[in-house]
Amino acid sequence: MNIAVIITAAGRSERFGGRDKLNEDLGGRALLMRTVELFNKRPEVGCVIVAGPPDKLDDFRFRFGDQLGFHGARIVPGGRVERWETVKNALLEVPGDCTHVAVHDAARPATPVDVIERVFEAAKMFDAVIPAVAVTATIKRVSKEAKQAAEADPIAAAILGDAARPRNLARQVEETIARQRLVEVQTPQVFERGLLIRAYEQKDLSGATDDASLVERLDEAVYVVNGDPRNIKITTPADLHLVRAVLGVRPPQDRPTHKQF
Repeated sequence: MNIAVIITAAGRSERFGGRDKLNEDLGGRALLMRTVELFNKRPEVGCVIVAGPPDKLDDFRFRFGDQLGFHGARIVPGGRVERWETVKNALLEVPGDCTHVAVHDAARPATPVDVIERVFEAAKMFDAVIPAVAVTATIKRVSKEAKQAAEADPIAAAILGDAARPRNLARQVEETIARQRLVEVQTPQVFERGLLIRAYEQKDLSGATDDASLVERLDEAVYVVNGDPRNIKITTPADLHLVRAVLGVRPPQDRPTHKQF
């Protein structure tokens, strides 16, 4: 196999509090570089393509270009709105000699090596392979509408208006979903190159939250191998604390000054 790895890095980090999560420190290296390092030295990987934010691509190149170039990774523009736009753009840059394409979230820098090896090994047998972990929590579907779960202070409401409205919202349970055979999907997801291209040639790609769902729309089989709970996708600052714990690294302010850079 000759695998091209697409790293999706075009997101706006809106749930991360306005900070650039890809530049967060993980043991002295940027989060994005930690993710790229999961793949760049693997013998099956022919190239690494990082799809960055198209509207801020020059800034992205300024911050990461030298480091990514040192690791042999290429930067291409990603999508502006949906994740599938990013992958579709990056697919155009995959070299012709690559037999497979792996897609991985830039915000998953702690993916265990054995997860990558399981996915890559299974991809020798199956054209579409994804990692996932079993859903262990109780899953419920709730109403779209929410109700206030606290009474507003009439005096504060008269002065502040909507700003004084209680933030505690409650949604009604509509159903409890049986969790048997439910799994939570992770990345990297690996596909035979021609299959993934066909998936992205479909006219309607709306609503796709991962690449495997587009392959499923072709009525093609997608196979699941064991993922790992440590394969955390960093979405909020709390996730960053978890990943630092998984990797056994401290935030820069907790390291000696000479080890902060």
